[in-house]
Amino acid sequence: MLAVHSADIRLFLHILAATIWVGGQITLGALVPAIRGYEGATKAAARRFNTVAWPAFAVLFVTGVWNMRAVELSDEAQMTLNVKLGFVVLSGLAAFLHTRATTKAGLAIWGATGAISALLALFFGVQLG
Repeated sequence: MLAVHSADIRLFLHILAATIWVGGQITLGALVPAIRGYEGATKAAARRFNTVAWPAFAVLFVTGVWNMRAVELSDEAQMTLNVKLGFVVLSGLAAFLHTRATTKAGLAIWGATGAISALLALFFGVQLG
């Protein structure tokens, strides 16, 4: 059996948190049309998702900083990381604004922006891996 190193734990936690943050947004987005007809179900599902999503975002932040400190990056990789970080910030900001939106248009715009930017952050993270 292979030995477990701190790098394995760091990467595991980062991927687990990304799975919750990104995958949860996709899953919730797919479920919303199905539960929209039930009184209060959409808001209840969103509130429950937020109880795991925001802690996952925090874990992503902490493990992301840990990742940046643990590896030496080439100039190209540093540029890719900068692009990824831009999408991470946009994803978090858009998700926050989505939780504050009061119109259907605001919910749609900020929800889509958050999900797309989370997917792009994931893509650039895979490039770095």
